[in-house]
Amino acid sequence: MPWIHGQPPRVDPAPSPYTLPLANPRPRPRPTDNGTTDAEDAALVKAIQGGDSSAWTRLLTAYQDRLFGVCMRMVGDRERAADLTQDAMVRIIEGIKTYDGRAKLSTWMIRVTMNVCLSKLRSEKLRRHASLDAGLEAGGNASSGTSGERGRTGAERVPDEQGREPAAELSVEREETRRLVAAALDRILPEQRAILVLRDSNGLEYEQIAEVLGVPVGTVKSRLFRARSALREVLESMSKSWDRV
Repeated sequence: MPWIHGQPPRVDPAPSPYTLPLANPRPRPRPTDNGTTDAEDAALVKAIQGGDSSAWTRLLTAYQDRLFGVCMRMVGDRERAADLTQDAMVRIIEGIKTYDGRAKLSTWMIRVTMNVCLSKLRSEKLRRHASLDAGLEAGGNASSGTSGERGRTGAERVPDEQGREPAAELSVEREETRRLVAAALDRILPEQRAILVLRDSNGLEYEQIAEVLGVPVGTVKSRLFRARSALREVLESMSKSWDRV
């Protein structure tokens, strides 16, 4: 399925440490974050379920950037995020006939998108573990070879600090912070990453997150606390490691 309008938007995978900045304040009462009202969303769903194929274009155009933002912050790569967004849209198209309106449409669509992301990340984790186990059984050394710069992802590499212009210092520091947090998010559990993205990046309320994840509100709060603690520990560990380089 082609992207509905142009190219995917640019989304910072992780704008700041510990607590990701909230999205733009949610208007009360909304239009939704996609520029449509709840009533307009309901009308579009009714039209789609009634066989109006043109309503699909309006719905997906309204939501594609937000869904891409969720995927981007989950995987930190624009090409992969675009592919996952397309996969999520396919799932949404396949499942819209079963949407019953008990959850907000935006919440339901984010749940579908997040499930696509989590499924992908879990499958990749299983493949990495299987590959590592196979290498160890064959007598290979998984940690052999060069370490340091070659072993780091692009998000983890720290630019050379020499020769910076003073006027660019703040911008460079912000970019390094984004890269550091993106790398840290990649090291925590996908489920922990998901709850940070939903709360701190998308600005969902606890009740909405509970609907997306299918857990009680109390569980959301405890998971969010553990996720922030895990992110903080990884960030502190990475900072110490880099200080020794």
